[in-house]
Amino acid sequence: MWTLNSKGEKEFVGGKEDWEGAAKAAANCLVFKEDVEEELVADELRSCYNCRNRRWTSMSFVCYGSK
Repeated sequence: MWTLNSKGEKEFVGGKEDWEGAAKAAANCLVFKEDVEEELVADELRSCYNCRNRRWTSMSFVCYGSK
């Protein structure tokens, strides 16, 4: 579900459209923090796509929650 990108950051391999995968990853995450309402993009509230610790990249997002 994750890979290290060229900067050594933890990047989600599902891209920006793996709604189910992002929800599954968030369900197992100990550092998930729901983002502010304006930044929520997924219908499932507990989703990496809705996490305050994610930063969008051109193809996916990077997780900064485990740093």
